[in-house]
Amino acid sequence: MQKTIETIMGDTEGAAYSFPVFRFEGSDPAAPKAYLQAALHAGELPGTVAIDALMPKLRKAEAEGRIRGAITLVPHANPVGRAQYHFGAVQGRFHLGTRTNFNRDFPLLEKPDASTLRDEGATVDQRLKHRLLQLSVGHEIVLDLHCDDEGVAYLYVPKALWPGMENCAAAMGVAAVILWEGSSGASFDEASLHPYLQMPAEEAKLERRAVTTVEYRGLLDVDRSLAQSDADGLYRLLVARGVIENPALPRVSSFAGLVAPIENIEMVTAPRAGAILFDVKPGDRVSKGDRLATIVHAAGEEGGSTDVLAPQAGYVLTRVFRRSTYAGDDLVKLVGDAPSASTREGALED
Repeated sequence: MQKTIETIMGDTEGAAYSFPVFRFEGSDPAAPKAYLQAALHAGELPGTVAIDALMPKLRKAEAEGRIRGAITLVPHANPVGRAQYHFGAVQGRFHLGTRTNFNRDFPLLEKPDASTLRDEGATVDQRLKHRLLQLSVGHEIVLDLHCDDEGVAYLYVPKALWPGMENCAAAMGVAAVILWEGSSGASFDEASLHPYLQMPAEEAKLERRAVTTVEYRGLLDVDRSLAQSDADGLYRLLVARGVIENPALPRVSSFAGLVAPIENIEMVTAPRAGAILFDVKPGDRVSKGDRLATIVHAAGEEGGSTDVLAPQAGYVLTRVFRRSTYAGDDLVKLVGDAPSASTREGALED
């Protein structure tokens, strides 16, 4: 294994940010290569601890000569956001200087060659995005490990790669797969796949590619057992995809979880500001008209609360972890049984 330190210069003199990159060299140049990064939204740490739990497995495979394809890992992909602390809380979703989401506005390359990216005149968050893209280009497997507020484990998978990525979902043991196409605000996964969608099929070799945003449950789901379970899933994926050789590992079965297009997602919002009383949790099935939550907007007063009802039957994918809301704020991500009447274009959330 090789460890290097990447340094991103800040926007003011004397400021710089660094993060480690771990690389395992593969024995077979023809084998697929894998790139895994975590905590692009700096406060989302389930993926970071999953990579930490994966490392002993990779070191053992390396010592036994079983790593066929090169593996690159970035456990802390966003030192810029990690340094953005306000009143004791990390503000790692948006860069405070540009007000841009760290997982939006990645460069969309026309070919898989990131050497053309130039940092002159770029802000620190843009330079970080350039470097992450440069590190990931050339890998057939690209996993961007995130988490939601509170949720089940699920994947965002490009429609162009499904059902070819079914073994990835099965290996990781996620509960759901959301299929998307078109624009997602130039997120990292979109930028990772975009160059290959511009190529003829025989050159793109989409059947070899696995590109996904992984949502590892919720922000508070950071513990030893979950980290180990997620690491086991990542290891099974690498074996199933031919990056690591391990004939003793059972063959991955077919995926039995929910698969739905992103058009079916209902972003259920709060009608009023107030306290949230949830009636459902991630993983629940609901019928149309079921109460998802109640907003207490005038405590103690008659008629001081408003119910939030399911717009259609479906599966509760996520809910917010806070218990205070404002009017129009997202409360629940519901995967409907049919397309939503209020489908949003592009990314589901800012």
